Amino acid sequence: MIRRFFLRRFRKPKPVLSGELNRTAIERLTGQPISDLSLYRRALTHRSLLRSDPQPRRQSNERLEYLGDAILGMVVAEHLFRKFRDRDEGFLTSLRAKLVNRRALAESAANLNLGEIILMSEAIASTTGRTSESILSDAFEAIIGAIYLDLGMDSARVFIERTVLGRVNLLDLANQKDNYKSNLLEYAQARQWPQPSYRVKEETGPSHDKVFTVEVLLSDRLLGEGTAKNKKDAEQLAASEALRSLSEVDHADT
Repeated sequence: MIRRFFLRRFRKPKPVLSGELNRTAIERLTGQPISDLSLYRRALTHRSLLRSDPQPRRQSNERLEYLGDAILGMVVAEHLFRKFRDRDEGFLTSLRAKLVNRRALAESAANLNLGEIILMSEAIASTTGRTSESILSDAFEAIIGAIYLDLGMDSARVFIERTVLGRVNLLDLANQKDNYKSNLLEYAQARQWPQPSYRVKEETGPSHDKVFTVEVLLSDRLLGEGTAKNKKDAEQLAASEALRSLSEVDHADT
């Protein structure tokens, strides 16, 4: 009886292979024919699966996520640069952040029902794994990396335009005022941290056309920096960068 207890207690959880990761399913996801199916299996493999079912040749999607993040940022930045030719860097940076933040990418992933086919451990899947913003957004970026390696930049761009840029009205999104300062304050208060503070690092330009660079700090630790033509916008950009940095730390701890 004691032996059975320990076997049940310490037995590794079985991996959950939800959905069919065949060529048809992946092509439905990407919206175009694919070549190397193994890349997409890797893109949909959460690291929890390696802990519960380690295999020498199995890899998680973290490296593909890294690649996809870079490609996504570049494609979105180029698209906004060309579309909004009369807008400054602050506007473009703010709009890009709204398009590629974790929540927005998780929504794009949810629209593709990506959570249903991500390969993860039973322990993660049985909680909130298939709806986790972190897991969904990471897998979404990994899919972009897989498309790039498999089919090239043009195909990756088509996928991003369809799933990210094409699903929202960019002007409406640009006009939405996200209060990153409030979000950062709420983040700190939820963890019983000190209140974030802001300071002007630099002022450049003539008096009628100044540009401000603002830093945000938490207990004298630099969390983010933002540059804009007024202090309020610079503070918002600094808070946005801080939230992104803190989110990456949270992700590394999960």
